[in-house]
Amino acid sequence: MTVWDRPEPPTRPVLLDRERIVAAAIALADEGGLEAVSVRKVAARLDAGPMRLYRYISTKEELFDLMVDEVQAEILPEGQPVDWREALRVLAQRTRQAALRHEWLADLLGGRPTLGPNGLAVAEATLAAFDARTDVDTVMRAVETVSAYFIGAIRREIANLRAERTTGLSKHDWQRAHGPHVSTMLATGRFPALAKAVHDGTDVDAETSFETGLDWVLDAVATRLTRPPM
Repeated sequence: MTVWDRPEPPTRPVLLDRERIVAAAIALADEGGLEAVSVRKVAARLDAGPMRLYRYISTKEELFDLMVDEVQAEILPEGQPVDWREALRVLAQRTRQAALRHEWLADLLGGRPTLGPNGLAVAEATLAAFDARTDVDTVMRAVETVSAYFIGAIRREIANLRAERTTGLSKHDWQRAHGPHVSTMLATGRFPALAKAVHDGTDVDAETSFETGLDWVLDAVATRLTRPPM
């Protein structure tokens, strides 16, 4: 039985429910990451005994599932996308936006899907945008392909943001600090392709990089979806 299937116990003597527990856990994670979340810390924030929380959740993993599903409500599109391309673009963009608000989400993306009501609603809105005549296996591979792209891109972006906070160096500060070493290595002539990328490549911001990569992946998926059946 999943956490969503189990009935909640009575709230007395301290007003408590899964909604308040999840809200407290998300607040802790927003402040200090997933490592800041524990049943004891959530209970302390709610002024309740830790054992009481175990009447609502069985494990920390269940708590994480509930947290992810709560954030899925932020990812759910405001209206039904008009086609599959818009659906996948909205899914990618809104997931990125949610992860920038809740950086811990990046650590939980890509695993087994959560089965909460919001997560199921996001999946339904995405899949429903595909032409009903499209083979379901093709649809699933399309969703998996785009998801693999944006999950990886989001994790990289969040990792860079964390590195900036940890080191105190912005991207450009880091590049300047390591510039002499890179220049020395490129001057050896051993890395001509890398040298061309460094000297001739255009530096773009994270959002531009994300949107460009997303367009390329969607174009590739479109080619597969429009290919005539064998």
